[in-house]
Amino acid sequence: MSDKEALLPGTLDLLILKAVSLGKLHGYGVLLRIEQISGDALQIQQGALYPALYRLEHQGLIASDWGISDNNRRAKYYRLTVAGKRRLGEEVASWNRIASIMARSLAARPQET
Repeated sequence: MSDKEALLPGTLDLLILKAVSLGKLHGYGVLLRIEQISGDALQIQQGALYPALYRLEHQGLIASDWGISDNNRRAKYYRLTVAGKRRLGEEVASWNRIASIMARSLAARPQET
């Protein structure tokens, strides 16, 4: 079994929005931030990250500007838009509801007869 957990379907966008909400980041920085905030439990593949960044930008949830990275390379930096902040709030609330329902369901015990 791996030390890294696989992402549940549909969670990558939420994790990207959360990472970008913490500060402007370039693509690889988003990947590193997700690993950091997950306590290094999640590992995002670049092949999944960049299409997701493109999709979120196309949906107007994040925006980008070109800048210079720490290693002096040109990089696209992403930031959350107003619509992205709203979506992040909605998604966090939905995820918390589902997590609560799952925790309650998984804690169920057989009834005594």
